[in-house]
Amino acid sequence: MDMNQKLDEKQARFQGENTSHRLGHIASNLARLRTFCDTAYPEAVESVADETICFIEWTAADIEPEYAEEIVKIQVQLAQWKLKFDSFWSNESERKSMSEQASIWSEQVLDMSGLLSESI
Repeated sequence: MDMNQKLDEKQARFQGENTSHRLGHIASNLARLRTFCDTAYPEAVESVADETICFIEWTAADIEPEYAEEIVKIQVQLAQWKLKFDSFWSNESERKSMSEQASIWSEQVLDMSGLLSESI
């Protein structure tokens, strides 16, 4: 199975979930990004950033416009980080800043998802 086919299958599975759960996955990825920045795993940070960029792309059109705008801003910032990743990674204060921002985004996206307010 080639990479495009795997990505297509991942997209189909992901988009098969409701938007609340998709936003929950994005929030979870952003929390992982924070953790990986704190523990110095550059490959993991890049991988999770790539996946999160895809998740946002596959979700933004299906949610309320104001939420879509917010997550697309996150997507753009993640893409900008990737362009400067090597210099960010070697600078501890930049890495800490990335970690803190990812944590803030994770909380915001989790709040957007409504998952915490759903009854059990």
